[in-house]
Parts: sequence; structure tokens; C-alpha cells
Amino acid sequence: MNEQTKAIREQADRSSYREHAAPLYLTSSFIFDNAEQSRAIFAEEEQGNVYSRYSNPNTTEFINKVCAMEGAEAGLAFSSGMAAVFASFAALLKSGDHIVSCRAVFGSTHQLFTKLLPRWGITTTYVDASKPEDWERAIQPNTRMIFLETPSNPGLELVDLEWLGKFKEKYPEIILNVDNCFATPYLQKPIEYGFDLVSHSATKYMDGQGRVLGGIVVGKKALIDELMFFIRHTGPSLSPFNAWILSKSLETLGLRMDRHCSNALAVAKVLERHPEVEEVRYPFLPSHPQYPLAKKQMRAGGGVVTFVVKGGYDRAKRFLDALKMMCITSNLGDSRSIATHPTSTTHSKLTEEERLQLGIRPGSIRISVGLEDITDIIGDLEQALTNS
Repeated sequence: MNEQTKAIREQADRSSYREHAAPLYLTSSFIFDNAEQSRAIFAEEEQGNVYSRYSNPNTTEFINKVCAMEGAEAGLAFSSGMAAVFASFAALLKSGDHIVSCRAVFGSTHQLFTKLLPRWGITTTYVDASKPEDWERAIQPNTRMIFLETPSNPGLELVDLEWLGKFKEKYPEIILNVDNCFATPYLQKPIEYGFDLVSHSATKYMDGQGRVLGGIVVGKKALIDELMFFIRHTGPSLSPFNAWILSKSLETLGLRMDRHCSNALAVAKVLERHPEVEEVRYPFLPSHPQYPLAKKQMRAGGGVVTFVVKGGYDRAKRFLDALKMMCITSNLGDSRSIATHPTSTTHSKLTEEERLQLGIRPGSIRISVGLEDITDIIGDLEQALTNS
């Protein structure tokens, strides 16, 4: 079956009540038919649910859908996107290990690399995503993982997945780990290029309506098994209710992403021509410096547009305050259009120099383009630019 069909048809086993949609399994634990079954399941000789911190029919259904869409062997669900990203480090790395990462990563991921992981003797080297020679020079004898975001948040910088997959063949012991949140498995499939792990903040496009938190990591079964040990004993598990919401949302992911992408491209084209805008970044704009790469490895350009208003920080604040329809929030991937000022919010903990290295300027605005009528979205942006 096609991946979208799998996302719709994959479902937990029906109960004796013959329900059409999967029910909510709001239970902390599960009973055993007899003592021998309980022993066998705990010994992993027999498959079965034990405790919802480990697994639950709702989380299993959600995981199976994402695995089908990404082409992954196995996966695990987490309480948030950052819990998923952190687990992919904490479960697989040890003191003395080294990470190579693209410089353009989410602010909280940057804090992990620079503030938390060094406490446990894990170091990170940043490289420019578009410079293959930098990746080669950064590899050390103790490099255990390569991590990246593509497109990055919020600069929409891309990494060549095909090149990096071939590069990794020279270092089979290194884990290739990608945050695929902005693209979603509908627009891009890193596992096809040889990646070992793919993580998502399911809070974003997988939910798509700003309702629940969630995260997921999928990839090679041997690595996911190591993550299972971590999740069993540290507890960053996804709630069954959130898993139920996310699983149902995946059934419309393709439809929603088509609309997000078409609206975002239209917004990018309008902003690129606007006299009050200095720069626009969108992967499927021909002016994007990596436009050919975006066309090669992505189905469409995604739902996020980043641009720089003239007038710097003060103008950016006035622009946000002048918006009438759009929400000002740090989230993205919602059905409703959202405006964010990265300098003062999501990336405020970075130094100004670090932000500039990521292309985040004082006047940078990130727009998560929603599903509203495109004329209303553009109208709100244009009036805010005029009235600020």
C-alpha cells in the first residue's frame, strides 16, 4: 500500500466491541492471563503490554504509522519532541563520545550540546551544513554521532541527505541522526538515504492543530532497542490520549501538508516582492541558495517562511503587534498561521554572534503558514507591513 494509505489503515487490533476507530486505552497497566504469561512477557519471550510507560495500544498504533511513512524498522514515542531528541543522545552516547552537528539547530538542541551534554563528557563540533569539507574535517576518532536538521529552524538551511548518507559509509560505526520535523515524512524520507535514526516533534505538523505534545524516534531496530531500555527506566513516555490524537492526525498529514506548502510558497513570492522586506528564505523559491537541492530531496518546500523586515528589532516588534489574524506564539505546524520573532523567543538564549551565524537577524520573522484562505494570510501580512 502507498504510505498515505498505510497511515490511514494502520490501526490497533479491534476489541470484542468491533469499533471502527481505535478506542482510547487509558490504563496504567495490563493484566496477564496467568502467572506463566506474566513471566514470559517480562522475559521478552512473548510480546504483550505490561505498563503504559513501556507501551500501550495507542502509542503502538502511532509508532507503526510513522514507521510506515518513514520506511523505518522500529520506533518509540515520547512525551515531547525534545524528549525524543534528548533520548536519541542519552541512550546511545557515553562519556568521551563526540557529536558532529550542523550549526543550524533548534535553540533547545543547542542548549543540550553546549550546556547539558558537556556535563557528562560528551562534546559537539558544529559545521556549516552546506560545506562538505567541514563535515570531513570535524570527524574525530571518538565521533559517535552525526546530527542535523534539514530544513533548519528558523533559517531553512538544507543538508544534502544523499551526500551525507554516502559520506557516512566511510564511518559505519557513526550513527546518522536527523530531526525531520519541518519536512515531515510526507515531504522527505532520510532513511532512504541511509540514515539510522529520524526524530520528530509530533507537536508540530503531525498533530497539526496545536493540541498536544509528543515526540517520536524511528529507525534501525537495534538502535531503537537501546532507546527502549532508556525509556523503560527514565519514563519520558507519551500519554495514550496524546498518542490517540496524533495517530488520527496522521491520517490527514498529506492533505494538510499540500495546503501548507502551496500557501507558504504563495506567501514567500509575495514577500519577496515587498519593498519593506530585505530577504526571504523558502526552500522552493528559486532565490534560495540551495533551491536545486530542495527540489531534489523534498516533495515540496514545507510550511515555514522566514523573512527579514526592514528596520531591525523595533520594526519586527511593531510588525508583530500590527498583525490582526495571525497568532504570536513560539509553536508552528498549526492549522492557524503563526508569527514568531526568533531573536527574542525561540533562539533568545543564543548569543548575537551565534544567531547571526544561523542567519537570524534582529528583524527576522518566522511564519508558520496555516491552512486559512491564502488571500486572508497575505492580506494580514501586507497590512501589518504597511501599518508598522
